[in-house]
Amino acid sequence: MPKITRSHTTPFFEKKFERLEQYLQKIAARKLLLFENDPSHPGLGTHKLHGELARFWAFSVTKQYRVLFRFLKDHEVIYYDVDTHDIYQ
Repeated sequence: MPKITRSHTTPFFEKKFERLEQYLQKIAARKLLLFENDPSHPGLGTHKLHGELARFWAFSVTKQYRVLFRFLKDHEVIYYDVDTHDIYQ
């Protein structure tokens, strides 16, 4: 996958990010940068979702936390949520 050239966040993502504990915010920020430089980096576990969430993708922040996003046109993404596995429900 090519490098992400532009990213967007939803207000919901921003609110959820701010509610994370400080150490998780730091990890998530590093993972977002890693993702934007190399979306297919093996340490992220980037994967397409299925079922009702088939329009979305996710990658791992930690073993428990995920970022929910969608690819847009021209190497852009939009981040929708950051949360535990409950993100899929």
